[in-house]
Amino acid sequence: MKKLKVISFCLSLFALASCSKKGADNAVVSVPLVQIGKPISNSGPLAAGTYKGTMLANQTYTVTGDITINAGDTLLIQKGVTINMTNGANFIVNGDLISLGTKDAPITITDPSKTKQVGPSTVAGDPAYVGGWGGIYCSNTANLVVIKYTHLDFGGAALKALPFPASAGLAAGNQYILYFENPKGVFIMEDSWMYGSPDDATRFYGGYYNIMRNTMEKCGSVGGDGFNAKGSSVGNMAYNLIIGGATNGTKTASDGTTAGECQFTMYNNTYVNDGYRNTGVYGARSGSVEIENNSRALVYNNLIVDCDFGVRIAGGPAGAKVYLADTTSSSTALIPKTAYGYNYYYVDNAAMAGQIVPTSVAQAVVTHPQATDIPNMAALLGPNYTFGLVYDGSSLVGKNNPMFVNYPLPAANNFWVTQASVDSYNFHLQQGSPAAGKGTTNAALIKPITTGIPVDPTFGSSEITMPGADMGCYQLNGTGNHH
Repeated sequence: MKKLKVISFCLSLFALASCSKKGADNAVVSVPLVQIGKPISNSGPLAAGTYKGTMLANQTYTVTGDITINAGDTLLIQKGVTINMTNGANFIVNGDLISLGTKDAPITITDPSKTKQVGPSTVAGDPAYVGGWGGIYCSNTANLVVIKYTHLDFGGAALKALPFPASAGLAAGNQYILYFENPKGVFIMEDSWMYGSPDDATRFYGGYYNIMRNTMEKCGSVGGDGFNAKGSSVGNMAYNLIIGGATNGTKTASDGTTAGECQFTMYNNTYVNDGYRNTGVYGARSGSVEIENNSRALVYNNLIVDCDFGVRIAGGPAGAKVYLADTTSSSTALIPKTAYGYNYYYVDNAAMAGQIVPTSVAQAVVTHPQATDIPNMAALLGPNYTFGLVYDGSSLVGKNNPMFVNYPLPAANNFWVTQASVDSYNFHLQQGSPAAGKGTTNAALIKPITTGIPVDPTFGSSEITMPGADMGCYQLNGTGNHH
């Protein structure tokens, strides 16, 4: 049981003021800040060592070495905190980490020596792809990580050494920003931002996850995925905006464990310009959604714009680097069977159009064309189409413009290759968008995973947002992604 010290002085003042004014129905009551243990001072740099307690609201901290949270301890970060990470420092989490930013006062963890660049982006000239501070590495004793309204900018410096005896796929030299491997632990990431990484932005190797309403930009230099779930990880990836990722935006693969299958719902995400910095074999990976290696997923209501590949269900023999996703039926799995549909595609050239339903360019795929997708790929390809065959999709170029509030579609001159950040663009849908109301909210098709995911304003998910009728992460009724 955590010992909480609640700062309630402001609340008491407001209560007294309310008592002194009868009939003051519009009195505003301040929400007290949660504090755990003792405050952590920002009077000097935080050197490498063990820490617990609370980083206080609106303060700036400078970190010069790895911050380690011991098993059984908790580090809580209050709203508005800025943490300047230097010397490639990491958070090593063997206990609990709670980062509680708010919409009006987000938390920022960054490398102060780096500055965001707007406009066209290339690996050679953009500091986003280099790695500045390290990452948040969570061992198999990390029970709870909660990240809310938090900017994670310029992470991914290479690990100098293993921070703990890893039970999954961690090695010295890895450049992840978020790593979690406790099969019984909980990882919550909501309403947050990730900007820049040299490799996979995340690696999850077991546990329960709710990944909702986040924005991810410029993740992966010449390869690397966005939200990459492996092992026995289960949960939800929903209402995320992923723009300019090197390879997959969201991915599942049951690698690195014998504890069970990786199972995720992926719904109402918006993928823009993903898949163009991967220097590996073309067609061996996706550019939006990838389901592979004996994992299960439900993939619905996603808006996929100018991505290298559409939703890709990998095939191939067991033992290959990328082998068959689990497409069988199960009466005991959280996801009874991998299924997908009601996904919306817009493309600006024939190469992308020929991969809305991914083909077996480099290896086998088992992605079926869906009549519920926009465009209707089942009708386009016809009843005799066998998954994996090459087809001509050139008639789809420039069709079904989703009508973003502010983003240039059609895009010309390989704009999708180099525009990898949100900048001043606005990916909300306009009223009258052809993507509005085209999703499914049918719980028989798409139902979020709730098993193992606590709902709590501090020690859990704020909410598990249900599927929305509008395609993508922004809903016309104001729900979904809050950025």
